[in-house]
Amino acid sequence: MSATRRFKPDPSHPGPEVPVYVISVAAELTGLHPQTLRTYDRLGLVQPGRTVGGGRRYSWRDIEQLREVAELTAAGIGLEGVRRILDLEDQVRALRRRVSELEDELAATDFALRQSVQDAAARNLPAVRGTLTSGQSVTVWRRGRS
Repeated sequence: MSATRRFKPDPSHPGPEVPVYVISVAAELTGLHPQTLRTYDRLGLVQPGRTVGGGRRYSWRDIEQLREVAELTAAGIGLEGVRRILDLEDQVRALRRRVSELEDELAATDFALRQSVQDAAARNLPAVRGTLTSGQSVTVWRRGRS
């Protein structure tokens, strides 16, 4: 990932996803020619918002992505390679979000299990034994009926 400055939230400024920068400002902020920005849009490397009249509007995230594209192409990577890198970075971000969600679910399930084991023991319900390391296994015994 590039070492560009990251967006810092400020109530007086739009969020990083809000498309507000016209193409000339985006070109100035990235150091790229407006025609290059149009080409990157046509190739799908960046997808700026559009006005009702069809004019491009770039968000701060678009500006960061354009800077990254510029860095990669300056390093000698072709546009198809850049597209693949950006796609893979998007996949990695999505997978990291999913892993975080699953870790949160696992922690909640582990907590609920521990609570139910404590509740079962307090009410003298069927014995439940968990292993020493959390999340590996649980064994439930039912008392035999006479």
